[in-house]
Amino acid sequence: MENKPDPTMDSPPDFRCPISMELMKDPVTISTGVTYERENIETWFFSYNKKTCPATMQTIASSDITPNHTLKRLILAWENGLQSQSSSSSPPPSPINHDELVALLNTILSTPFKVSSLKKLRSVIEMGDEIKIDFKRSGGVEVLVQIVVQILAESSDFNTFRACEEALGVLHQLSLSQENETIKKLSKMESVKSMIIMLQRGSAEARFYTISIFEKMAKSDYNWDFIIQDKVLIELLSSSKKRRVKAIEAGAICVLIELLPDSDRSKCEKILLLLKLLCECADGRLPFIEHGLGIAAVSKKMLHVSEVATKIVVKIFWLICSFHPTERVLEEMLIFGSVKKLVAVLHIHGRSATKEKVVKIFKLHGKSWRGYPCFPSELKDYLGLLNDSC
Repeated sequence: MENKPDPTMDSPPDFRCPISMELMKDPVTISTGVTYERENIETWFFSYNKKTCPATMQTIASSDITPNHTLKRLILAWENGLQSQSSSSSPPPSPINHDELVALLNTILSTPFKVSSLKKLRSVIEMGDEIKIDFKRSGGVEVLVQIVVQILAESSDFNTFRACEEALGVLHQLSLSQENETIKKLSKMESVKSMIIMLQRGSAEARFYTISIFEKMAKSDYNWDFIIQDKVLIELLSSSKKRRVKAIEAGAICVLIELLPDSDRSKCEKILLLLKLLCECADGRLPFIEHGLGIAAVSKKMLHVSEVATKIVVKIFWLICSFHPTERVLEEMLIFGSVKKLVAVLHIHGRSATKEKVVKIFKLHGKSWRGYPCFPSELKDYLGLLNDSC
């Protein structure tokens, strides 16, 4: 039984976007007369800041685009005709066999237009566990990793970037937690750097895939020293608020909180710094306080890791107490020992910006904490003196 033809692969060449080689849904024409998919050409112009026509490489003075309604009608008519032809064939497509899978992987490696083939591979992988096992045995993971790392050398190439997004979509479907060899391939420095670039510049879907892969890697024995110690994420997030928002949307807060309890001193400081950078955004503070372990995990590290870690934790709590002092937040800070440790910080000799932040926290919420029956009496006396002196 033959597989149902892929409409993208069999479409007329004029119906495909010259950038992605995918069937166009919203064709637009630029000043050189070449037609592209709107999303692709807008990304080329406005995300990559290119001043050329991707197909002809002509320099263009204007990035104006014009909808190509005639071509869009032709594409819709072709799709409707294809659907009517295939409506009579009710049996579902048969699973791909080993030889066809190997041929598809070879095509992905050899063609410069990988996106369509990768989309087909994604649909193939969805057919079940047997095909996933055959995919791994056939060297499929190695093929995908090769595609992912290409953005390091060709990061300005839109086709390469889109292929990386699709490759991550396939990897996302694999069960990685028990696959040591797969984890080992994804853990190489080039692979991790490529995925970090995807967190920085990828689509929302691609960022979701990347975070999902990182979460699976985190559940394995993967050594996160490269990401944390090399300060790659810290440098990326420090330099751009937009990147922080993208990381937050992709679920970075949850991943960092779950990595924190088992981290050693050096990694702990880096993770706390990343959390602080994300909590400087309102979008980052909300998932932090909503996470069941957020306040508890951070509080445990204060006064137990290093002076640097304590300073960062105080900054995190100052941000939370200043902008999101809900009853639940204040209660958790009391229950998990955050308040007691903040008082201990005030006993440290000398003046510092860290102690000043602690004083501000108690000015805001000291009276609320004193009202809890579980609040230690010695701290009530101390806070009474503190409030009097303030």
